[in-house]
Amino acid sequence: MRPLAQNVFIVAGKRTAFGAYGGKLKNHTPIDMGEIAARAALEASGVSPNNVSAVIFGNCIHASEDAGYLSRHITLRMGLPIHVPAMSVNRLCGSGFQSIINAAREIMVGDSNVVIAGGSESMSQATFAVRDVRFGTKIGGKLGVGIYYFNFAVLCFLTSFYYCKFHDTLMETLTDTYVGAPMGMTAETIATKFGITRQQADELALRSQTRWRLANNNGYFKQEIVPVKVKTKKGEENFEVDEHPRETSMEILGKLPSAFKKGGIVTAGNASGVCDGASAVIVASEKAVKDYHLTPLVKIIGWNVSGCDPSIMGIGPVPAIKGLMEKVQMDLKEMDLVEVNEAFASQCAVVERELKLDPDKTNVNGGAIALGHPLATSGNRIVVHLMHELRRRNLKYGLGSACIGGGQGIAMIIENVSA
Repeated sequence: MRPLAQNVFIVAGKRTAFGAYGGKLKNHTPIDMGEIAARAALEASGVSPNNVSAVIFGNCIHASEDAGYLSRHITLRMGLPIHVPAMSVNRLCGSGFQSIINAAREIMVGDSNVVIAGGSESMSQATFAVRDVRFGTKIGGKLGVGIYYFNFAVLCFLTSFYYCKFHDTLMETLTDTYVGAPMGMTAETIATKFGITRQQADELALRSQTRWRLANNNGYFKQEIVPVKVKTKKGEENFEVDEHPRETSMEILGKLPSAFKKGGIVTAGNASGVCDGASAVIVASEKAVKDYHLTPLVKIIGWNVSGCDPSIMGIGPVPAIKGLMEKVQMDLKEMDLVEVNEAFASQCAVVERELKLDPDKTNVNGGAIALGHPLATSGNRIVVHLMHELRRRNLKYGLGSACIGGGQGIAMIIENVSA
């Protein structure tokens, strides 16, 4: 094994439960959720706020009016020292991983000792936008006929609305204009190319839901989830269980209609959930661990990012993982647990097949098809869950990965230091 130039550890990790689309977290902005996850992770780490060097958060959809300030506002709202810098990153579905990578890099070059790295996404609050109106719009059309001589100003005002088109920023984020297709169609393309059937996709989806439910019933997520106070019709409650998972069966899944093309295999049941949530980890140098008497949970072994054909972007984890194994000089068989973000069952099935992954070691407690996929959060959530599960099972190496819209893949290996 070839380690990093210096040891980089994760000393704590927390996430919110994931809220369903329009569900219990719909009124929480990405900054609200990011602050909650970051506060919980920092408290769990035992690191003093005065010893935090930097804050890095992933975010894809600018859902709130202050979303451009996301990482900085999280930093300030946490009450961290005013000199602590902050940065937001966007590698789409890989953003949660990327924040950790950036944190590790800052530590390795000596810029930081302790970094809060996270991801936060509110897909429920994704806005509708009106483009091409800032400098006026085209005049003309049926709306203007008959009122031109009445009031030219009124004509201009009305025709500006006539030509306005509301753009759904959520769907635009989930659509790659370079290949002219929504992410769901790339999942259809990869299914066709690699021969994945509807039954295979539904079987993987059922596996995800079943494993999540068993893990949740056994309390396996409690250590990683921080409760969020939410208001419901019944009053205030602590939201602490993922909201998207559902009871299902092969019969139920088989009755769902195709979502993206006639006769296609991608359905609402075998694709990841559109959700809200945040996750954060505390990344620390070896010096910080010693100086601040911290307890490291896992060591970061390495990471890799790779491009791939955007029309089958779901294949991304394959080159990313293969490249990572070469980089760290390890064998995939050495991985005790593997997490592949379940953007779509079809692409996840292809990744498992191409890498010859052991299904008994892969997404052992379910994945994004069950608990949801808040874009910039998922990679961070995977690392948080992976490190807690490695420690619970007393296993050593964990591999996390995700495909990325636009044609990329990202992967990271962590080591349980107590195994």
